[in-house]
Amino acid sequence: QIIVDDDDSKVWSLYDAGPRNIRCPLIFLPPVSGTADVFFQQILALTGWGYRVIALQYPVYWDHLEFCDGFRKLLDHLQLDKVHLFGASLGGFLAQKFAEYTHKSPRVQSLILCNSFSDTSIFNQTWTANSFWLMPAFMLKKIVLGNFASGPLDPEMADGIDFMVDRLESLGQSELASRLTLNCQNSYVEPHKIRDIPVTIMDVFDQSALSTEAKEEMYKLYPNARRAHLKTGGNFPYLCRSAEVNLYIQIHLLQFHGTRYAAIDPSMVSAEELEVQKISLHASNEHEEQ
Repeated sequence: QIIVDDDDSKVWSLYDAGPRNIRCPLIFLPPVSGTADVFFQQILALTGWGYRVIALQYPVYWDHLEFCDGFRKLLDHLQLDKVHLFGASLGGFLAQKFAEYTHKSPRVQSLILCNSFSDTSIFNQTWTANSFWLMPAFMLKKIVLGNFASGPLDPEMADGIDFMVDRLESLGQSELASRLTLNCQNSYVEPHKIRDIPVTIMDVFDQSALSTEAKEEMYKLYPNARRAHLKTGGNFPYLCRSAEVNLYIQIHLLQFHGTRYAAIDPSMVSAEELEVQKISLHASNEHEEQ
């Protein structure tokens, strides 16, 4: 747990795993309902292949500028000059805002945006954003749970949702209220400020909290982005389709191997690349069988 602000109540919780000699790790930013450990499947797999990954949990921040300033201080504290960011939903929006905030002296080397958005107005909640801080925790939880999938689900997806509900229960009123405020406060990403950053857009074809319009908007905003589509995975593919998500993360990070922005220990590269080939071969065989 790390405090970087003058306010001692603002605590960043994080898991920092993998080789410490890596100076440009992959940092995971969770969605509204998530804590740092929702990315445990990525931490376990990617560190096993030689990557350094950090999964975060935000302190209570009430606006995007305050968040960006705090996150910059956190990177300074960790002595990280440049990082790769994987953001899920709200995490993806904050990752884009941070890249925009630091565009004059860039801190973001690349972005992976999972089920994410570029404009908060898609939630039609901008007018309530200012009243979340007043609401009791149970009401806030109800708002968040309203976006979770219901109906018949495969076992992995059901487990993923159970895990997220459990994480949601662990969040206090102010944590939830601040995240919903960040999620719905009137704001959008200015793409010209982050045009030169390599982006992978990861989304699912089945039901998720994101509308088709929001997805289309993301493709328009990042016409050169790589696209990582998952046939299924709902709101939390990193939990219930972790092998596919981890493969897409590896493919995204391959372009930095051998540079100072590599997120992987150089001695692990060849073993990791063989693993990537094996998984993608297995995935394509499965795809043909279907």
